[in-house]
Amino acid sequence: MKIIDAHLHLGKDAYFDEIAKLAHHENTVAHLREQYQKLGFVHGIIMGNLPVEIVDVPYPEFLSYCVGLDSRVFSLDQIKEKLPYIEKHLRQDSCKGVKLYPGYAPFYIYDDRLAPLYELVAKHDKLVAVHTGLTATEQALLKYSHPMVMDDAATKFPYVTFVMCHLGEPWFTDAVAVMEKNSNVVADLSGMLESKIPSFPDFFQKKHFYMERLKGWLSYLGDYQRVMFGTDWPLANLGDYVAFTKEVVPEEFWNAVFFENACRIYKIDPESHL
Repeated sequence: MKIIDAHLHLGKDAYFDEIAKLAHHENTVAHLREQYQKLGFVHGIIMGNLPVEIVDVPYPEFLSYCVGLDSRVFSLDQIKEKLPYIEKHLRQDSCKGVKLYPGYAPFYIYDDRLAPLYELVAKHDKLVAVHTGLTATEQALLKYSHPMVMDDAATKFPYVTFVMCHLGEPWFTDAVAVMEKNSNVVADLSGMLESKIPSFPDFFQKKHFYMERLKGWLSYLGDYQRVMFGTDWPLANLGDYVAFTKEVVPEEFWNAVFFENACRIYKIDPESHL
């Protein structure tokens, strides 16, 4: 089975180095390539954290990316001045869209000041990936990253395809309601594990409530064609994440969730491989 990692991060960063070690990985391109080949991963999509002014991104050939409007530098008032750089990214085949980080940055994704950005993304037939759900820092504000805000955005900007990253974890009920109502919203299942899982039987027993609700709401939605596998590398162990996803997705939909959906949604050549 081919696998596409629809959500990862990449870059030299002390925080990334540390969490990679906890996941029994190394935060290097060489190690990532090695692990991808070992586990059957053929492609990955980076959620960018570099300044948008860096147009010639230094990513390896087996990875695509979404240009990130990083929370450390982004504000809505900067949109117009950033658009020329963003368009240079969107013109490249390796750039699959834009990544927004609400919660980490204090803005709602349905703000009218984002309309020029959304129009630009739609013009190039790409998409908008959005952080939703819990955040990694206490300074972030969850009211901006709650999955319900995507209902406003998807309704106001119906010409945009939004990717609900992390399925709004842990607000699966609200996330699925938004997806059921809005056909222009899809999701990835990244960011739900961290570090290396010592024992999956123990993990599943301890996280029974969480696992059953995630499985139950995905089953309720009943549309596995709009759900993609993702790892949030280097947060979690890659092998663990494959096993975790197989536990929450019925086997008949594995090929769609692990591979086909990302090919279609992110417009990746299905023949591309490491």
